[in-house]
Amino acid sequence: MKKLIALFAVSAVASTSAVAAIALSGTASVSYDDNGSAASATTYDADLLVTGTAGATTVTVGLDVDGSGADSATGNNTSQKPSITSSTMATTIGPVTVTADMFNETSIGTDDGDGDQGYEGSASEDTGVTISLDAPIGDATVGVDDTGTLTVSGTWSGITMSSSTADVTTVAGSIAGMDVSVTNDAGATTWSLGTTVSGVALTLASSQAISATFGLAGNTMVVSSVPAQALVAQVDGNSADTGTGGYGARLTASAASYSTVAISRSLTSGATLAATYSTADDSLTLKASVAF
Repeated sequence: MKKLIALFAVSAVASTSAVAAIALSGTASVSYDDNGSAASATTYDADLLVTGTAGATTVTVGLDVDGSGADSATGNNTSQKPSITSSTMATTIGPVTVTADMFNETSIGTDDGDGDQGYEGSASEDTGVTISLDAPIGDATVGVDDTGTLTVSGTWSGITMSSSTADVTTVAGSIAGMDVSVTNDAGATTWSLGTTVSGVALTLASSQAISATFGLAGNTMVVSSVPAQALVAQVDGNSADTGTGGYGARLTASAASYSTVAISRSLTSGATLAATYSTADDSLTLKASVAF
């Protein structure tokens, strides 16, 4: 009987190993910034993503392993310990996709110039399960999620289009050698254009941001023009998202336009070295990074 139990245990372990897979990926970098006339500074960043897959089910857990992740309601890391940044599980059952967000983020994300959300929500508001159904109809795909938002998307003649009852419409594609993307969100339209001329990749956005990327003696050089930023006032909100301010928005300070020049080179060691000069504060930043 003991031998039979042991054999069953070995078989169970072997079966689990056969159907489940765990993948590790991540990034790490160290940067030195002379900060122009201000005091220089050295910063570090290291992130790890663990992905486990068993059949049609995937679990992902993100970790900030350099101790700079947020672990408090204010978004500040007071303990300087590695922290979890995300935890999700997704599975498919025929045309139905079930996704569970199991982690309550404390980060307020990256400010893209419009103030952004200043409150991430409580655990009950920031975690949950989304059930979506994708059903192809001709060349289009119709999807509906648990909030009742209906989305129709598809690709016709190389142009990808998507429209939803959440009042968001996107159109993207390549027209005459130019990559075009247009998004209309509740009446506000943004767009971007990208093309390559004589080996130089050019991009232009509705925000007036411009960048040019080209090779230079085995290196990659990116020249960017960043438009001026207007002041965005802080808007106080509440956790229930029922007040005039909703979740609120962060204060975004005004800033003058500036330009950057970044030169990077991939090394045989797998690392990438980059040097970036910014006219915003007359600073030079040196960065060594690796992705795996």
